[in-house]
Order: sequence, then C-alpha cells, then structure tokens
Amino acid sequence: MIIIPVKEGENIDRALKRYKRKFEKMGTMRTLRSGQRFIKPSVKRREQKLKAIYVQQLRQAEQG
Repeated sequence: MIIIPVKEGENIDRALKRYKRKFEKMGTMRTLRSGQRFIKPSVKRREQKLKAIYVQQLRQAEQG
C-alpha cells in the first residue's frame, strides 16, 4: 500500500504527481500485466538477451 503524506498547504496536484511517481517505481502495473499471460522462460531469456545487445550497441555508438 502506498502512503503519501500531504504537507500542510501543499497543492493536491503535487501530491498526486508524487503518488504517480511512487506507483511507477513500485512496478505494480508491470507485474500485473506480465501476469496476464504466460511467457516461456526461454522466450524471456531471449528477450533479455536481445535487449542487452540493443543497449550495448547504443552505448558503443555513443562512445564512437
């Protein structure tokens, strides 16, 4: 459960923004969405590997 203390005289929009940021960091929606369908472990590993290759290529292009 997320608890956001609202300070005296604080704007409600600012508190909502803090709530949304905290909610995103927790990854609640990501875990719910990933649980909706089964993904084989081999497919998960393949996706992780492809993502790692992509990120590595981006970093190499940034350096060179």
